[in-house]
Amino acid sequence: MSSNLIVGLTGGIASGKSVVASSFERLGVDVIDADQVARDIVEPGEPALEEIRQRFGDDVIDEDGRLRRRELREIIFDDEQARHDLEAIMHPRIRERLAELSRNAKSEYCILVVPLLIKSGMRDLVNRILVVDAPESVQVERLTSRDNIDETLARKMIAAQDTRKMRLAAADDVLINTGPYKDIADLAAALHAGYSRLARGEVDHLPSMHLPG
Repeated sequence: MSSNLIVGLTGGIASGKSVVASSFERLGVDVIDADQVARDIVEPGEPALEEIRQRFGDDVIDEDGRLRRRELREIIFDDEQARHDLEAIMHPRIRERLAELSRNAKSEYCILVVPLLIKSGMRDLVNRILVVDAPESVQVERLTSRDNIDETLARKMIAAQDTRKMRLAAADDVLINTGPYKDIADLAAALHAGYSRLARGEVDHLPSMHLPG
């Protein structure tokens, strides 16, 4: 059995997407993570890595032939054209791999975790959009403590993504993630119940859900 409902899970950086995705995994839902796909397609020997080397130079490749992610990140957040060039290399390959993995998912419905779901033009890969939302101040606080970066870089990283307004306008469902992580499992379970009914055809429409965390 392949999934007949694909839910796109998106949200800003450090909004808590991974925590929410893990909650769905514990409920038996197949979760496909675009960030993991992005890592896979730049492994040594992959065509995308060679294209990145040609565009950005040998300095972004380490002595083991692996991508220096931090160095590349610093380049693209200071140069909009560089970021667009990287996206042109990565996004078509990510899209193709996500489509393949979602076709092969086995749970009643599956989750595609895609941070740039709207801006990257991958919205058509999903049937429904779940946004994990957090105020920018919360994102900055989490980023600076989690990634050991300064506030300036944190805000550049946030600005490079879909805007909060853009995500919320596209959302079918919103999960507000500002509270303790222990609350997320209960919120995910509530969403799971609705998605399962929709996937099984028990309902042909599901009202939008807006869940405070």
